[in-house]
Amino acid sequence: MNPQLAQRISDELLPAVSQPGQYIGREINQLVRDGDWQRADVRVVVAFPDAYTIGMSHLGCQIIYWLCNHTPGVCAERVYSPWVDAERIMRERRIPLFTWDTRQPAGEADIFAVSLQYELGFTNLLQLLDLAGIPLRTAARDDSHPLVIVGGPQADNPEPVADFVDLVVIGDGEESMAAILAYYKELKTNGVPRRDMIGHMARRFPWCYAPSLYKVAYNDDGTIRSLLSTIRNPQSVLQPIERCQTPDFEHAPFPLRPLLPYVEVVHDRMAIEVMRGCPQRCRFCHAGYTKRPVGVRSIEKILEIAEAQYAATGHNELGLLSLSTADYPHLRELSEKINERFATRRVNISMPSLRVDKMLQNIPWMANQVRKSGLTIAIEAAGDRLRAAIRKKVTDGNLMDGISEVYKAGWNRIKAYFMVGFPGETPDDIRAIHDLCVEMSHVRRRIGKGPAHITGSVGWLVPKPYTPFQWAAQPRVEYFIEARRMLAEKSRKHRGKNVVVRTHDPQRSILEAVLSRGDRRLAAAIEHAYHGGARFDGWDECFAYGHWLRAFDATGIDPDWYAHRERAYDEVLPWDHIQSGPSRSYLEGQYDDVFVKTEQPAPAAGILPLPVMSA
Repeated sequence: MNPQLAQRISDELLPAVSQPGQYIGREINQLVRDGDWQRADVRVVVAFPDAYTIGMSHLGCQIIYWLCNHTPGVCAERVYSPWVDAERIMRERRIPLFTWDTRQPAGEADIFAVSLQYELGFTNLLQLLDLAGIPLRTAARDDSHPLVIVGGPQADNPEPVADFVDLVVIGDGEESMAAILAYYKELKTNGVPRRDMIGHMARRFPWCYAPSLYKVAYNDDGTIRSLLSTIRNPQSVLQPIERCQTPDFEHAPFPLRPLLPYVEVVHDRMAIEVMRGCPQRCRFCHAGYTKRPVGVRSIEKILEIAEAQYAATGHNELGLLSLSTADYPHLRELSEKINERFATRRVNISMPSLRVDKMLQNIPWMANQVRKSGLTIAIEAAGDRLRAAIRKKVTDGNLMDGISEVYKAGWNRIKAYFMVGFPGETPDDIRAIHDLCVEMSHVRRRIGKGPAHITGSVGWLVPKPYTPFQWAAQPRVEYFIEARRMLAEKSRKHRGKNVVVRTHDPQRSILEAVLSRGDRRLAAAIEHAYHGGARFDGWDECFAYGHWLRAFDATGIDPDWYAHRERAYDEVLPWDHIQSGPSRSYLEGQYDDVFVKTEQPAPAAGILPLPVMSA
């Protein structure tokens, strides 16, 4: 650890340890000091609807926290979802939700900004609002309550939580948050009541969606007939809702002194977003279709951020983040520069799951002078036919050649991600997952060494909005259970210690599919599930599908209708009024091509039985 950082820890951390009741939560590099909240013109709560260990690993929240606290007149403090035992104590003792930085009542903020990263965080969104003393429904709030603003990937279809949020930001957070802060100050100066600000924001910014200003009409069969504005004044017509783009990704606000947690978190490292967006557009990937155009940071800017973060944290791992780091156009040169700077400091380089075409052969080289962690690659399907159908541009030959280079560079552990449930999939495609993992392990024998350790992680398809699969029926839970049984049988027959294939909880994926493509009628079920005890649905120790089944039954929601129904091309989808991805005609063509590639007939709209596969 460098001497300057050691001195700062002595100055800042040791007093916190000596007076834990007063100082716990005041991490190194915290930007807020005592009195900042009271002096600020705009007070912002940056909320993450999950545990601290997850929220502190989320780069987006760190960016918003950095941006707000570098904006004159603005103070932003953080909140995370209290774990179940902490929530119980808070309710017993009537302790309202307070901010992490200087313990301010979260409900007294001007703006309550929440990052929605996944569907299973919806009940935790309600937990945060409830504990903060903010009415769950936007219709029940008044000018004393903060504006509840949500953003993030799950905000691209905000309809299931439309009744709970005041404003939805579609797209990038840096540009939108800066604009909201400036306009909020202007409206406040002019004496505009806080609830009236909702309409002003929605009319000013094309990427700002106010669900309360729209009403939905439904057909007799349950599909959406129309979504209409509730504003009658023709001078106040709302603009089309478009995606906010960061015009200058190179110079977008970015934390140079990231918060340094006192406890171990999921991603305990420096993190730099080297590229935003992905040029590949795999057909199941929501981010690949919505985060366009692709933004690229220069090598010089990345190195500048890395040096500043290293000096401010002392972390020994550097994460180069993007949807597909292998597609970063200057990867080889960036690798050379990083090795020159950080190899002698023993800094490990990590990347998210990688593409497995020929680019994979260049990845090991970039870390040949630093510590090696396990390598994670996204394969998705085990055969060339199905990969072509989902636009995963890799062949078995490319994959094995790339993995061979990985082994030559010194790696001996690989985690491979797969997905089951694609249209046109066969039982042989599922069995091939285990076979491919075994083959990947044995490739290491080519270089005269023992088999590698391969962990196959199998998830279940959750069709997403703005992708070609937005019309697709998700297979029923019986299909996924049978796939799990088939893979377990393959594992028993193999009996190899070097290959492990694990599968996710299929019930959780069914719930994700319901919420992912849901409409406003789901709000009642979400609220009922929350009051029934649903919390932290992404955690194995907390998820209980029974909470949701009871909520669906009580509110008259048929989850099968949302998850397992093939949509027609002419159906009005809940997110059709939000322009966050490619044109509808483009997506239709991409979906049609799936069935061309798999040589399967396109399914008809309606409920599909999707029978259990034969063994």
